[in-house]
Amino acid sequence: MAAPLRIQSDWAQALRKDEGEAWLSCHPPGKPTLYGSLTCQGIGLDGIPEVIASEGFVVNEINKKSIHISCPKENASSKFLAPYTTFSRIHAKSITCLDISSGGGLGVSSSTDGSMKIWQASNGELRRVLEGHVFDVNCCRFFPSGLVVLSGGMDAQLKIWSAEDASCVVTFKGHKGGEREVGTESKMLLLAREDKKLQCVGLQSRQPVFLFIGSDAFNCCTFLSGFLLLAGTQDGNIYQLDVRNPRAPVQVIHRSGAPVLSLLSFRDGFIASQGDGSSFIVQQDLDYVIELTGADCDPVYKVATWEKQIYTCCRDGLVRRYQLSDL
Repeated sequence: MAAPLRIQSDWAQALRKDEGEAWLSCHPPGKPTLYGSLTCQGIGLDGIPEVIASEGFVVNEINKKSIHISCPKENASSKFLAPYTTFSRIHAKSITCLDISSGGGLGVSSSTDGSMKIWQASNGELRRVLEGHVFDVNCCRFFPSGLVVLSGGMDAQLKIWSAEDASCVVTFKGHKGGEREVGTESKMLLLAREDKKLQCVGLQSRQPVFLFIGSDAFNCCTFLSGFLLLAGTQDGNIYQLDVRNPRAPVQVIHRSGAPVLSLLSFRDGFIASQGDGSSFIVQQDLDYVIELTGADCDPVYKVATWEKQIYTCCRDGLVRRYQLSDL
């Protein structure tokens, strides 16, 4: 993967002003970081700013919510996307997990304030409060029906909830941690573990398929297809593996040393988020990376999608919704 580009988190607001500026940088591996800036030279009749880049960078395209920048010297190119809207009233503290229902109408999220809530995905309006876990809720997810929520907490309990009336239908007690995330595909179960191990088990046979040892604790994992998978580690590595030959990774992506906190299969690629506030989309048919901006160095803990909508949750207590045009 080409050298990562970075941009000021609030670039869209900064460049709306005449002569407004925003910083940007390019981080080639093993080389000094290249620094530059963007300057607004006025606002067009269509409301889109006219922006020029400092030496070493090129503005390829810009509209109200996105800007495409390249660094020709390092053959690096990124399209930066600003949030379409931001929800600030769902939780009072850091949001650790979120998911969107299969129909796209509802969101569910958990926070370090001890709460778990269901909200309207279009505007963030609160619908239900799910109460029952004793301590913080680590994860929450909708069932495919969109009517049921599964959650897991620090109290070693897994709970199943009704999204319609917020009642807790079932509670499983006594689970002892170790797996940070679980992924499933067809007849395989994938476990991202704290002990640097990525374990794949057959769902029917319950026999090991493979055991891969990474560079650090695995935080997240996801299947890209029936054979390809991704797993992210605490030291910033994203491993792409083929279950038919898992000993040697297909590739290892390393953009920074920040923990990889979330991985999600998306179209013909994936979305990843990291502990330095970066979230990015990689697609096979694009020669540039799409960067989801807005988080100012705060960890982005989870990413969820519905059609062309992408939602992220962050340590700053905000849920951000991004609107994608056709890629």
